[in-house]
Amino acid sequence: MGFFGKLFEKKNCDICGGEIGLLGNRKLEDGNLCKECAKKLSPWFSERRQSTVEEIRAQLDYRDANRAEVEKFHVTRTLGLGTKVLLDEDAGKFLVTSAQRWQEANPDILDFTQVTGCDVDIDESKTEEKRKLPEGKEVSYNPPRYHYSYEFNVNIHVNSPWFDKLRFRLGNDVEVDAVGSRVGASVNPRQNVEYQERERMANEIRTALTQVRRQVRKQGEEAAAPKQVITCPWCGATTTPDASGRCEFCGGSVNN
Repeated sequence: MGFFGKLFEKKNCDICGGEIGLLGNRKLEDGNLCKECAKKLSPWFSERRQSTVEEIRAQLDYRDANRAEVEKFHVTRTLGLGTKVLLDEDAGKFLVTSAQRWQEANPDILDFTQVTGCDVDIDESKTEEKRKLPEGKEVSYNPPRYHYSYEFNVNIHVNSPWFDKLRFRLGNDVEVDAVGSRVGASVNPRQNVEYQERERMANEIRTALTQVRRQVRKQGEEAAAPKQVITCPWCGATTTPDASGRCEFCGGSVNN
């Protein structure tokens, strides 16, 4: 069969079994995937072409189970602009989404302990604005004028079998017009109020996720640590104090 024969050959999705229309195939390492099944994959997943049919089936099972986690998710804190980071601090979980009706979008629910790091990329674009002379020639202003554009990207690194990073833009680009000083030193455009507010938002996300991760891990380590057996100063019993530091027999405080 020639090239065009293969192009127009009917294919079926190896996940749902449905027929794949022309230009609707999403190629897998060892099979085919229809666009409807592909829509159900995690939006952070980027290894589809290198994935087997069985790996895709496993991820779709995970995505189905994730819907139950979405239903239980209770937002206690919202961070960001445009794409937002929603925290459920009581359950130790978070999600990242740009959808207003995020429950319907089935965003991936992640544990704070899955966070391995968080950093922010700020991409700067700078152009000089010039004026046109009557003869059409462009010359610099005196002092020079510049236009800056800043794109803020947040990278949340995670330990997940399906993806290792959640990268998203923090709102639209920040646009700044700045005029150079007459002594030649450029005015710092990063002192712009909107720039500083966007930087504050990015740092708030980074701080929140890293601090909560440390807190949850510390709590887990403390819970797993062996309990110390002591003698109660009130009743003399050998006891393992409860979570509030009280004797399991008489209820007296055994904390020094």
